[in-house]
Amino acid sequence: MANMLQRNKDLKPKEKKTREEYAQDALYREVWEEVNNDKTTAFVKKYYRQMVAAALLIMIIVTGIQIGIREYRARQIARAINYETAVENVDANALAAIGENTSGATADLALFQSYLLSGDTEKIEKLAKDGDTRDFRDLAKLHVVGIRGDEMSGADVEKYLSALNTKSSPFYYTACLTIAQKYLSEDNRDAANKWLDKIINDADAPASVSASAQMLR
Repeated sequence: MANMLQRNKDLKPKEKKTREEYAQDALYREVWEEVNNDKTTAFVKKYYRQMVAAALLIMIIVTGIQIGIREYRARQIARAINYETAVENVDANALAAIGENTSGATADLALFQSYLLSGDTEKIEKLAKDGDTRDFRDLAKLHVVGIRGDEMSGADVEKYLSALNTKSSPFYYTACLTIAQKYLSEDNRDAANKWLDKIINDADAPASVSASAQMLR
């Protein structure tokens, strides 16, 4: 401890800067700032056009996005109003137009409702083929089988409903039962039982569908 105190006493006090040294420091700072300003000015002059073009491009993009959002919202509102009006007026043609000129579930629903109102089989067949959403395509295919089923064989029905042969389809069990019923109408019990057993042996099958399958089995 004594040695440490002694060393501290031996340290020379820090000398204060003279006016000349302060002036020299100020000169150095001024020169440094001038150099930086010159570099910045040179950089701006060199890339001025690119910087202006980039700024304009950003402005155009931002403006375009804002306009696009407003137009999208306006179209969505107009679409909703047109759909509500068509439903209230029970207008099959207006619903068909919405189905053809829009997209997504709204378009599929409008086209399906148009078919229910008009009975036009071309609409349900179009939905089955070109619908935007899987659920409506699958539902439409079941309706097509109900319309065209007498003209189709059991193998034709099975092939036509093959896309529904997965539990990811909400109409999986209904499709299985429909295929089995078609095979039974042809007295092809072996083929029918294969589909009936899929339902009966599935613990997830709806009770009503499972009961119908057991009765047919």
